[in-house]
Amino acid sequence: MSTPQQPAANTQPAQPANNGKRKRMMTLLVIVILIAAIAYGLYYFLVSRFHENTDDAYVNGNVVQITPQVTGTVVAVNADDTQTVKAGDPLVVLDPADARVALEQAEANLAQTVRQVRGLFADDNQYQAQVNQRQADLSRAQDDLKRRLTVAQTGAVSQEEISHARDAVKSAQAAVDAAQQQLASNRALTANTSIANHPNVQSAASKVRDAYLNNARNNLPAPVTGYVAKRSVQVGQRVSPGTPLMAIVPLGGVWVDANFKEVQLKHMRIGQPVELMADVYGSSVVYHGKVVGFSAGTGSAFSLLPAQNATGNWIKVVQRLPVRIALDPKELEQHPLRIGLSMQANVSIIKDDNGGQLGEAPNTVYQTNVFAKYGDEADAEIARIIAENAGPNGGTQKSAQAGAAL
Repeated sequence: MSTPQQPAANTQPAQPANNGKRKRMMTLLVIVILIAAIAYGLYYFLVSRFHENTDDAYVNGNVVQITPQVTGTVVAVNADDTQTVKAGDPLVVLDPADARVALEQAEANLAQTVRQVRGLFADDNQYQAQVNQRQADLSRAQDDLKRRLTVAQTGAVSQEEISHARDAVKSAQAAVDAAQQQLASNRALTANTSIANHPNVQSAASKVRDAYLNNARNNLPAPVTGYVAKRSVQVGQRVSPGTPLMAIVPLGGVWVDANFKEVQLKHMRIGQPVELMADVYGSSVVYHGKVVGFSAGTGSAFSLLPAQNATGNWIKVVQRLPVRIALDPKELEQHPLRIGLSMQANVSIIKDDNGGQLGEAPNTVYQTNVFAKYGDEADAEIARIIAENAGPNGGTQKSAQAGAAL
């Protein structure tokens, strides 16, 4: 019976040692927890509370659609997906046959109109010469009548001859009046204008400009410099205005849309600095940007089926608001990004949050001048046709003494 009692007696001295060791470990654990809590508290109050971060951020940018302005058949496609194009490079060419015929007809009509208006200016001189001639005839008839009236009392001239002289004066006066009316009528068509500025010429020139633009629009240039994406056009395809043919993505001007929770936006302001990392490069590449604007609504508000608590499709969840972040162009050049790539954004919430969220976003202007040359070329073509058909004065001829006899 004494054998079972010996192990119990042998284990009794070891219990105080184990309890002491356990107490030391618990004490050490408490100390470590306190140190971690103090460190976290210091980190939060000194650093963390001045930063808001999210991994719900993606690269976004402009996607410039290439669409035709006229109907036509595609005869050439000069760019494909992943290729780089510069602003003004021809991307798609449509068959210009029909547009070229219409342009030639409009140019011929303009040339004919210029010559007709040139004839109107020439008629001014002709009608003025007729007026001068009729006035000379009237003056001669009046002199003849005066001479006959002077010798009428002597009986050298009969009354019948005097009557004929009076009729000649009346006839000459009527001829003068008719010639003056013809001159006034023609001057009404040419007064206060020149051949180039004549309404008939301007009307014909507008038709040439319209036909020229329609012909020029058979060549679709790249509005901006960028990468080709979403090419769907094929050679031989019949396209109409507004048909998407391809897209140009200028990767040098991309930005990041970071979707922050609504509870993170209280102290976020326009102009605050942001550090970003792209999943494609990892933590070795850090981008630096700044907040440039806030969306006018959350993602769910602009969704195809927005949440509405009156219809039963509403659940109370934390909403996210897109925040636009501009990137440093130099960093983008060194490490290019593509639209849709995932990003991690860390916004530095500065202590001074007196700035605004709305109304202070800088205005952005997007424009291209690759289409402006079409209008300039059309004007140059119109000026050439007028100069070739307007005579020595080159379309600057004006009506002599315009309106003087009106």
